[in-house]
Amino acid sequence: MKFQIITPNDIAVQEEVTQVSLPGAVGNFMVLHNHAPLISTLVKGKITYRTNEKTNETEIEQGVVEIKENVIRVFTEQVIQGGDENEA
Repeated sequence: MKFQIITPNDIAVQEEVTQVSLPGAVGNFMVLHNHAPLISTLVKGKITYRTNEKTNETEIEQGVVEIKENVIRVFTEQVIQGGDENEA
């Protein structure tokens, strides 16, 4: 799946991923391959995404996610932190 975190200034993250966990307004939820199309609000929290090699975490302010045709796009005003990498 293609995963992006987009801010007004740039694309903060752009990766091919196998799964993504997002901080939804009513709790965290996970997105896997062939997820149903969805638009949802996000609250401040951690986004965890897994590539074939590692798991990464990025914290965002509130935002919106669009999931469609194996493309996950997170739109947020600000990425609080990013780039924490844990070997799988």
